[in-house]
Amino acid sequence: MEKPDILTQPGRAESLVCSMASDTVGVMTVTLDRIYRFPVKGMGPDPLDSVALQEGDGLPFDRHWAVVHGSSKVDPAAPTWAKKANFLCLARDEKLAQLDIAFDEETRTLTVLRKGKQISRARLDDHMGRTLLQTFLAGFMPDGPRGNPKVVEAPQGVAFTDVEAAKVSIINMASVRDIERVTREPVDPMRFRGNLYLEGLDAWREFDWIDKQIQIGDCVLQVLERIDRCAATNVNPQTGTIDMNIPLSLRKGFGHIDCGIHTKVVRSGTIKLGDTITVL
Repeated sequence: MEKPDILTQPGRAESLVCSMASDTVGVMTVTLDRIYRFPVKGMGPDPLDSVALQEGDGLPFDRHWAVVHGSSKVDPAAPTWAKKANFLCLARDEKLAQLDIAFDEETRTLTVLRKGKQISRARLDDHMGRTLLQTFLAGFMPDGPRGNPKVVEAPQGVAFTDVEAAKVSIINMASVRDIERVTREPVDPMRFRGNLYLEGLDAWREFDWIDKQIQIGDCVLQVLERIDRCAATNVNPQTGTIDMNIPLSLRKGFGHIDCGIHTKVVRSGTIKLGDTITVL
């Protein structure tokens, strides 16, 4: 099979051109720097070295579970996709960011840690395990999380992401660094809770990929849209406190509130850290 031409030509792969110095322009490789999934909506990330993506799906077990609160419209006995206000989420329950997690995919076991110490452990595919996590969260959240929390599992083909269709979110690390230029203080990339983080691309060039396809490893993704940002990004992922106003900084600095792009998997494949990204 003929390899993609690295030169920018109609119908051929685009070269990813970045400034390598203030007066020098050259070709720079764009690589996959981080992979994350978030097994429980609103809780911490599970870092991965590689992952197999299936056409039409997001990352396996990404937002596969969520915690329904007392005023939710979601029926815990028959959960389905719903807007994030129906679940515990960082936009309203910022204390969740004080918790770290470890996830064992084989046993579906979630370990919850705080400051490096285990404080809860539960099998999420087991009723008793989910009850243990619910009991912990009811005591951990200030004044209780708006009624008795219920851990729910997404049905087949559903994920408790902020958007209904299964998508893979991508964050450009250079764009995050450009936000720091506006905020004049460090911005933790984990504020954006993305699935894939890229290095080697100029700030905001990812927006030029809308309606195009990109290849990572042997997987192909269709780039759909920019991601508009909400109050969840204001939460410091290390302390669980609200210490910035990211949407306001984006609006003032760039005239929009977007950071990152949504994509969908159109060709199944495996991706791994260090893979190069090619625009098709």
